[in-house]
Amino acid sequence: MVTLTLKNIPETLYDKLKQNAAHNRRSLNSEILVCLEQAVATPKLKNTEVLDRVRTLRQKTVNHLLTQTELSEAKNEGRL
Repeated sequence: MVTLTLKNIPETLYDKLKQNAAHNRRSLNSEILVCLEQAVATPKLKNTEVLDRVRTLRQKTVNHLLTQTELSEAKNEGRL
């Protein structure tokens, strides 16, 4: 395994990583590795590909209208 040292990490970024690690029940090191893996492994899509996916999703949900109240309840479900 390779060891990597990070320098000059902004305090706000460090705090956010620590919070995320605690929330995900990971060590800070594990949280950073997960973040790096996701950033590197995620394929970059072209704008046209993203738009095609959005249009496909919209077509699938065109008959499922939600009210603002329903959307808010869904977003807040399970949050403390």
